[in-house]
Amino acid sequence: MIADDPVAAFRVEAGEVLDQVEQGLLDLGHDLGNADLVNAVFRGLHTLKGSGAMFGFDALAGFTHHCETAFDRVRKGQVPATAGLVAVILSAQDHMRALVDGDAPQADGDAILARLQAAIDEASGTAPAATAAPVAAARSGWTVSFKLPVDAMANGTNPLMLLDELRELGEATVVARTDAIPPLSQLVPTECHVGWDVTLIGDIKRDDIEDVFIFVMDDMELAIEPLALEVAEAPLAEVPAVIDQPVELAPVASAPTGDAPAARSTAKAEESVRVPAGRLDALMDRVGELVIAQSRLSQLADRGQDLVLRSVSEEIERLAAELRETMMVLRMVPVGSLFSRFRRLIHDLSRDTGKTIEFETEGEATEVDKTVIERLFDPMVHLIRNSCDHGLETPEDRAAVGKPAAGTVRLAAHQAGGEVVITIRDDGRGINRARVRAKAEANGLVQPDQAMTDHDLLQMIFAPGFSTAATVTNLSGRGVGMDVVKRTIEGLRGSIDVQSTEGEGSLIALRIPLTLAIIDGLLVRVGTGRYVIPLTAVEECIELSLEDDMRHRGRSLITLREKLVPFLRLRELFATDTRPDPFQKIVVVATPQGRVGLVVDQIIGNHQTVIKPMSALHQGATTFAGATILGDGEVALILDIAQLIALGQPHEETLRAAG
Repeated sequence: MIADDPVAAFRVEAGEVLDQVEQGLLDLGHDLGNADLVNAVFRGLHTLKGSGAMFGFDALAGFTHHCETAFDRVRKGQVPATAGLVAVILSAQDHMRALVDGDAPQADGDAILARLQAAIDEASGTAPAATAAPVAAARSGWTVSFKLPVDAMANGTNPLMLLDELRELGEATVVARTDAIPPLSQLVPTECHVGWDVTLIGDIKRDDIEDVFIFVMDDMELAIEPLALEVAEAPLAEVPAVIDQPVELAPVASAPTGDAPAARSTAKAEESVRVPAGRLDALMDRVGELVIAQSRLSQLADRGQDLVLRSVSEEIERLAAELRETMMVLRMVPVGSLFSRFRRLIHDLSRDTGKTIEFETEGEATEVDKTVIERLFDPMVHLIRNSCDHGLETPEDRAAVGKPAAGTVRLAAHQAGGEVVITIRDDGRGINRARVRAKAEANGLVQPDQAMTDHDLLQMIFAPGFSTAATVTNLSGRGVGMDVVKRTIEGLRGSIDVQSTEGEGSLIALRIPLTLAIIDGLLVRVGTGRYVIPLTAVEECIELSLEDDMRHRGRSLITLREKLVPFLRLRELFATDTRPDPFQKIVVVATPQGRVGLVVDQIIGNHQTVIKPMSALHQGATTFAGATILGDGEVALILDIAQLIALGQPHEETLRAAG
């Protein structure tokens, strides 16, 4: 587990730091003069270098040091930030990820460092010439006095590395204070009792010194005071090496430094604990078993006359519901964590296609189950790549039709009931329906004279091997990917819808359930079997008498509030071979194509459904999204609405033809 392996913990935290560096670099690429972004990237590189050296990742620390040095020069105004420099550092952070994983060829790092030096040289050539300093100048410096917490070394802080970083800032004189060291009999080797007085000479900013202590500043004692020196004609080496007057030590929090980092550190962040995902999954499984056991207890209590048992059952039901809700919240993560991963993809696609692409997001705070987030990444990569490659035009083509040179890809998310709707929209050329139809006919997917709705035609782009690209590129054209997208989304019990206007752009909407663990379902009976319909898809329930059922045979349509709604008889679809109930029910569900009715024998009621995966022997039963265990120990299958309707349509057509 991560908690027992410090190297594994470092890799996790290093990945988070690299994500922050990448986001900072992408932002900086759009605002090269933003000093805050430069400082943020520098701090991330500084963190990675220090923690890498601490955990024995010397190659990572050495490589990162060069990148940190380059950004330090940008931070100090010695060279300007350029697009070329940002691009090289982006490549460098990819190499850092490989170094963290322990699989990075040395030659790759050397090539990146060579490009980094070339970018720095090029940036230096465009930088304005610095004004020559006068021969006689007022020399400046600082006195720095610090003492680390007693447990600093036990927590991984190396004071010698801090002193080395101070020496890198300028000429440094270090004097150790040993007055607080306890007697040998009381000395603990892992405790730090030494303090240091450091005199720094040079053109150094206070922020540079504070950056050295940025990760230990909250708990240590630190005093930084300006050192006033006389005007000097002599060279730097003639400055006295030792300061005779002792420096008074003061806790950093007591110094009124306005909005300096030391003052801001008094505000404590909300505490959090890193928990391995496997533990959350195991806890979710236990909660699911508890929900099943609670359902069994409720049935037993309802059958008996014991009021005490019924009271206990109701209390356990309440606690189980609260535990379930708490557990669901723990598993939810903002969809922004998914959206942010595509900024780099858009950056690289813009470079590879030669198109100017703007990336916009909306609804990043919308939360989804972490398992859903993980499985959405690959499908969305395919969709975004197709939007950029097929949808967006080149700047020249966009100018010819009066569009801005920069195309836009926009990701948005919002919650709708128990679902999250994620949309990918572009303002490109749209989908050419004539080409889609021609390709579908060429592949034998449709007949030349076959009538198709616009929805069905656009869904053809998800057929296996389907592609309208004229040439095969490294981005698309092989017809591989979009069919996988649809299968993955449907595997999440979701649906995918396409809208497109030629010349204006396209929109792809993914409707995904909030969670894959426990859902609210409608328990129904068909024949002797019981099934669960996801409650998020249910719109209403109406009655279908035996007379009405006989009257509607052959056309399977009912009129609901002056609109025709098709319905499927689940008894016939599942071949129950039992007589229908006198008063059957129609459960009206919502689908991307419209409303559809499902005829069942009985509606039993709402059910807290713990989803269990189907066994390998039942993988071919695509009309079911999984199974659940009922309170009486019996198994009920969970209906996959999209697959069920896709299977039921040809079945109903066959019945009508036979009638």
